[in-house]
Amino acid sequence: MKGSRHENRGLYLTNILQIQIDRAKPLIEDPNTGHNRWHPDILPLLKVPQGQIVTLETRDALDGMIVPTTTAKDLGHVEMGRIHPLTGPVYIEGAEPGDLLAVEIIELKPQPFGFTLLMPGFGILRDYFPDPFIVVWEIANGVALSGQLPGIKIPGAPFMGVMGVAPSHNLLRQIQDRETELHKRGGVVLLPTPEGAIPRSEPIASTGLRTIPPRENGGNIDIRHLTPGTTFYLPVFVSGALFSAGDAHFAQGDCESCGTAIEMGATVKVRFSVLKSAALPAHMRGLHYERSSSTPAKSAAEGAYYATTGMPITPEGTNESEDTTLAAKNALLSMIDYLVRNDGFTREQAYVITSVAVDLHLSQLVDVPNVLVSAFLPRGIFCRQ
Repeated sequence: MKGSRHENRGLYLTNILQIQIDRAKPLIEDPNTGHNRWHPDILPLLKVPQGQIVTLETRDALDGMIVPTTTAKDLGHVEMGRIHPLTGPVYIEGAEPGDLLAVEIIELKPQPFGFTLLMPGFGILRDYFPDPFIVVWEIANGVALSGQLPGIKIPGAPFMGVMGVAPSHNLLRQIQDRETELHKRGGVVLLPTPEGAIPRSEPIASTGLRTIPPRENGGNIDIRHLTPGTTFYLPVFVSGALFSAGDAHFAQGDCESCGTAIEMGATVKVRFSVLKSAALPAHMRGLHYERSSSTPAKSAAEGAYYATTGMPITPEGTNESEDTTLAAKNALLSMIDYLVRNDGFTREQAYVITSVAVDLHLSQLVDVPNVLVSAFLPRGIFCRQ
């Protein structure tokens, strides 16, 4: 935090609107700057009013365990419990359960080093690629280059892979129950574990949710379209929302098929606003985001759009593992709800609109068990006076 180092969590810094980190130290060595589990009892590091720009410095997804000299052989020493060091939480004044937190993404500055990994047992093609592999990148002037991929230049489109808010105790229990039940059925789930957990204090370390999948509170969404200029909407489950971010990506294709993008540290600027009572079940299901743009669009996912998302969770609350069809259905149902609620169409009319104008994108297929599908509605189709 700017101006001083703090040994105790929960110190509200109302006159300072940024959280700084020591980039020479991983979160495991500097635990007062963030966390790597989701839990309602993690105390905030910063308290801010609505409408102010907040700056968060973030670490890479593997908490500094990967350096330019890391080899594929070294990947066997990666501590999986340390994945996704997050900067935060940030307490937003006026946010209460049932509200909707709007997170406007203003700016994202990359760090100069990035990496992409193949980790055994991870990625949509994990059965075909059992061996570890690594590519390290130099990031400069808006592109990423690697000597391990000669002749390839990747243009940057930076975004935060993880953005989320704290779950309530009730939601925490619901998620724990459904993921434990899925694990018993043979689904691919990373259950809570204290190894590598920050905070280290109990019961948070042993019961906090791992950050690998997206859930109702956001989390590891890995939606490549959440670049500066977009606004991400998150339901609020606890007072102050308790927003955190991390896992910045310099570039990523839809699906993030091998399980990692161009992973990097970054500095992100966001602005928060609160929509009162807008996240109640009658108003919204799933995570939403949007972009306003006058740029000509080649597809629904460019220009101005509104997007809904879906995960593989049934209406009854049963979690399925990597079920892309169920996730796609939920994204479409959420879009139909949106068109009915916001534009006054019947459900049948809205269903037709999704068929003729809405694009489905496989935002990520690797953050087990919850794949994420986005449905993009182009704003340009509306011509009402």
